[in-house]
Amino acid sequence: MNILETRAITHDFSGLQVLLDVNLEVKAGERHAIIGPNGAGKTTLFNVITGTYRPSEGEVFFKGKDITGFKPHKLVRLGMGRSFQITSTFSRMTAFQNIRMGILSKRGIRFNMFRILDKMQDVTAETDEVLKRINLDGERNVPAGMLSYGKSRSLEISMAMATDPELVMLDEPTAGMSKDETHHAVELIRRLTEGKTLVIIEHDMDVVFSLADRITVLHLGTILASGAPADIRADQAVKDAYLGEMEV
Repeated sequence: MNILETRAITHDFSGLQVLLDVNLEVKAGERHAIIGPNGAGKTTLFNVITGTYRPSEGEVFFKGKDITGFKPHKLVRLGMGRSFQITSTFSRMTAFQNIRMGILSKRGIRFNMFRILDKMQDVTAETDEVLKRINLDGERNVPAGMLSYGKSRSLEISMAMATDPELVMLDEPTAGMSKDETHHAVELIRRLTEGKTLVIIEHDMDVVFSLADRITVLHLGTILASGAPADIRADQAVKDAYLGEMEV
């Protein structure tokens, strides 16, 4: 069963076409990678799916429901979590406070002056459990802006997971990481998405082929190929399109 579908998605910016008739299908429980060169439309497609943009044409379905144009906060409540290409943690807030925000969002709790969050023991316990699971319990009270790049990215991935989503959308989670940081990030993603559906944009082909059950290749705003990793490796159109750009 498909948990996510886009049907004939087309999008343009002031007449500049970025996506054209994109039909993406993601099955429940699979790890699905979207690859392609810069400018292929990958992040725009993510933004359409997650409610940042409303498509010029076409529809998006999540768990069989038409969610086209739904706002991001509503999609979080429906079970979708997302990280961004550029680190988007709250730099002045501690690792604990960042994760707690995701947990509060999952529970539909908004901060206000009449709520004393530090006295919400169940939220605190859940937040500490998440920090322990991602090996950031030692940095519990460290501002996110003072974490190493790799740990900051891990924190952001975990913020997307803190809402306990059924569908996890990760945009370039290992971008800018060292080899060791990438290895740890892949293991974190593998562990945190166990039993969930993952859609990931990624340039690192080692990451893609180690994580993905299926791969979709975007080229010039359209789907060039979609299939199992072995099929994508052998696809001549993919080889021709990315000759000199990426190894597949």
